[in-house]
Amino acid sequence: MGIFHRKPDPISDKSKALKAEIARIEAQIKELNSRVTQAKAQPRLRSTAKPHPLAGPVKLADAHEPVFEDIDQKLLKNPQETPPSADLYNNRLGVRRFDLASRWHWLINLFRPPTPSNPKLLNLLAAGNFQGLRPLRYEKRIARNRFIALVVFFLLVLWGIISFYFRHR
Repeated sequence: MGIFHRKPDPISDKSKALKAEIARIEAQIKELNSRVTQAKAQPRLRSTAKPHPLAGPVKLADAHEPVFEDIDQKLLKNPQETPPSADLYNNRLGVRRFDLASRWHWLINLFRPPTPSNPKLLNLLAAGNFQGLRPLRYEKRIARNRFIALVVFFLLVLWGIISFYFRHR
């Protein structure tokens, strides 16, 4: 009865609800834009019996000089960033010298996975704090047990084929 039915995913349900809300708001924006364009398209009527006074001479916007603010340069510079020392450069050629320690760190960083963009979300997923989602360690355990069961099954099938081959040889 419930074998072939998936459990509802709360994240996809929320996503669908947000998309419907966005579509509703976009339709409302289009309706308001059409009202504004209709209002602009209709001509304004004014009385010709009495002339309207002019608002006065039209002034162009005065071009002001830009305003510069003092900014603390210490806040803009990274405190961890150190300026390169003269030892790292070959003065005669002007190129960087070979540095074994920095090459080693570069090589090690090649094999490290990239840092997550949102570590808090990663912790929430691993702990299973989303309502309706199982913890990641539980899912890993299920996948590991499934893999072990499949390996045992294939080993038994392989053992059966080999024993059948050697008996009837």
